[in-house]
Amino acid sequence: MEVFSLTHAPWFVIVLNLLLALAVVFLERRDIGVTWAWLMVLFFLPIVGFVLYLFLGQNLSKTKRYQFKEQEKILLPGISVQRQQLLSGELEFNDPRTARYRELLHMNMVGDYSLYTQDNAVTVYADGTEKFDALLKDIERAEHYIHVQYYIWQNDGLGRRLIDALTEKAKQGLEVRVLYDAWGSKKIGRRFLHDFREAGGLAAPFFPSRIPFINFKMNYRNHRKLVIIDGSCGYIGGFNVGDEYLGEVKKFGYWRDTHLRIEGTALIQMHAIFLHDWSLSVRQKLPENLFLSVSHPFPGKVGAQIVSSGPDQSRETIKLAYIKMMDEARETIMIQTPYFIPDESMMTALKMAILSGVEVHLMIPKVPDHKMVYWASYSYLGELLDLGVNCYLYKKGFLHAKTMVVDGRLASVGTANMDIRSYKLNFEVNAILYDSEKAGELERLFRADMEDSEVLTVDDYKLRPALRKLLESFTRLLSPIL
Repeated sequence: MEVFSLTHAPWFVIVLNLLLALAVVFLERRDIGVTWAWLMVLFFLPIVGFVLYLFLGQNLSKTKRYQFKEQEKILLPGISVQRQQLLSGELEFNDPRTARYRELLHMNMVGDYSLYTQDNAVTVYADGTEKFDALLKDIERAEHYIHVQYYIWQNDGLGRRLIDALTEKAKQGLEVRVLYDAWGSKKIGRRFLHDFREAGGLAAPFFPSRIPFINFKMNYRNHRKLVIIDGSCGYIGGFNVGDEYLGEVKKFGYWRDTHLRIEGTALIQMHAIFLHDWSLSVRQKLPENLFLSVSHPFPGKVGAQIVSSGPDQSRETIKLAYIKMMDEARETIMIQTPYFIPDESMMTALKMAILSGVEVHLMIPKVPDHKMVYWASYSYLGELLDLGVNCYLYKKGFLHAKTMVVDGRLASVGTANMDIRSYKLNFEVNAILYDSEKAGELERLFRADMEDSEVLTVDDYKLRPALRKLLESFTRLLSPIL
């Protein structure tokens, strides 16, 4: 059977491909890896590649409608004042060891307008049942408003329990908003949301399809998971809404994830991010007084910054935060991620840490949920294993946690995986915790997970079948656009 290529294509397809290739190279000014990946797709799939580019290749950072507006930035209070306090040494820290992370704090303030707060009480959840039981209790206690955002919302037992609880609160007259990603939550629709909307609840999909079965923004997914209730508590982390996240789906088995419940002024930033996404979805400018609603002073002591990133921004702020955290490490770096597809800068940071004498521990799932992404992940492990990384394959169930712990003092928990998609294509949000107690708790969770994992050695890695190595090499070439 003859393989189709550009040499067999009609002249107008060749011209169209050439024009698109020129646009990719000279107009988009993308990362070189992304550029080469798209050129490969266009060359080997002349017609299909063009269609794929229409759906997957847009650059939202150049689209004014999706850029973070200046008037929304100033809604985050005290950034300029706090930055000056940080630079002058006047900013005092609850945990004195936080002072060594001044550069990371400053980078997030300048790069993402991220306020540093240190009156937060933080609860860590590693089990879906515990997390959703707590969330449903907080929803039941709500008195004013509930704002909920998830990437995946399934039409199953947990999905219906949560929407029923929100419907009941809407009936009581509370302002209840539900934001869900149109691609990730494609199993829910008008029928699922009918009673909720009839009760007065507000629901909106992020980047919905305007034409049936066609969505030109399907590649740009809102991967954030946020809940803010009455300005008194909120949730951020890796769990979506569905029975699999309770460990009740046989395909995945036990679901290991990490989520945070936060009470504190960090809710201001979480709320601003939610409302920004909401305004993009409903295409309405929201009143400014919605953005700054926290209920009362908080007695917590955990320092935190909420950092967001997405294809609407020119800076990959969460990736930069990850790299800076690695640079700050002196003893250990512990990373859990379901998808490990680092770009060159991330690989360089990891290699520098290992060669500097830092113990780097990396944990990924043993059983994948996406084969191509898993093959691409494996292609990067060999270089790190040769340098001495400690790699663990989690085998108790599926590992979905997105955490990093540095020296048992600094930690990140959120929605961003350690992959190029999270850096460039998804809308993500992470909480960076400057607190030895909480970072220590997350480190202990990691070490407990090591008991449910197997170590991947250099010898094991080299024994992979030849076909597997070939698949890994191929998927690595496409990793910038997976």
